[in-house]
Amino acid sequence: MSKSRFSVHRLTLAAVIAAAYAGLTLLLPIPQYGPVQFRVAEAMTLLPFLFPEAIPGLAVGCFLANLLGSPYVLDWVFGTLATLLAALWTARMPNRYLAAVPPVVCNALIVGAEIAYFSTLDGAAFLPAFAMNAATVGLGEALVCFILPAILSAVFCQVLRSIGWIKEGDLTLPQ
Repeated sequence: MSKSRFSVHRLTLAAVIAAAYAGLTLLLPIPQYGPVQFRVAEAMTLLPFLFPEAIPGLAVGCFLANLLGSPYVLDWVFGTLATLLAALWTARMPNRYLAAVPPVVCNALIVGAEIAYFSTLDGAAFLPAFAMNAATVGLGEALVCFILPAILSAVFCQVLRSIGWIKEGDLTLPQ
């Protein structure tokens, strides 16, 4: 009998991540699609740095969110591809400080090109549109992957310490 790479635990974890990604993307009333986007679920693309089981969950969650939220078939394919590549690259990052770089770069380049293509249909204005869309998508992604996790971790630690669930020094990363 051969041993499967995916145990029930790993499949369940991937399914929960997929559901969380799709749910956050589809239910939050903030810009999730288009040239200016703040897709909070993209912060989850940092999870493969901690455990690779998150990779298929992120890809499936992104595909479901794009399938149900975007009218463009190319977005279903290339938006999912951007998240999948970012997750695969993040899992191979050498340290936590660089873990947020792949999602920012992949989404800025791939999703920026995709939006530029939709808005110019491969005309002469593609390069300026690409530059602008890559910048706006990359900025939103940087906020979600660098700034949001820092703020949330500080807030959660403070709240958990104030109610006594953790003590001073817990949940700190070694320098």
